[in-house]
Amino acid sequence: VQLQASGGGLVQAGDSLRLSCVASDFTSSRYTMAWFRQAPGNERDFVAAIRWNGGTTYGGTTYYADSVKGRFTISRDNGRNTISLQMNSLKPEDTAVYYCAAGGGLIQSSIRTSGQYAYWGQGTQVTVSS
Repeated sequence: VQLQASGGGLVQAGDSLRLSCVASDFTSSRYTMAWFRQAPGNERDFVAAIRWNGGTTYGGTTYYADSVKGRFTISRDNGRNTISLQMNSLKPEDTAVYYCAAGGGLIQSSIRTSGQYAYWGQGTQVTVSS
C-alpha cells in the first residue's frame, strides 16, 4: 500500500487546513487509517485515527489526541481510498510534519501507537504562525 499525503501549508493561528491522503490499494479500505505528526526534535505523535466500518463507504469509529479534540475531524471515503483531516482553529503548536498511516488488525489499545502501523505516507508540512 502506498499512501500520498497532501494539503499542508503555511497559515496563521485560527485558520483552517484540510489534509488528504490517498491510498494506492483498494484493500486499504479495510485498514485503520490515522494521522500522526512530528515536530522538530520531537517524537512522532498520534493525532487521529478512523477504523474501517465494515463495508460502508464512509464513517468508522474515530479516535483523537486530547490536544486536537474538538478542533480536528478525521474522515474517510472508502470509495475513493481517501482519508482527510479537517483542522480548524489551528495553533502554533500544531506546527509539524503530518503523516498518514494505515494498519490492519489493530486493537483499541494500540491505535495511538505509531509502531503498529505498517504503511506510511511521505508527510506534509503544516506551519502555523502566531
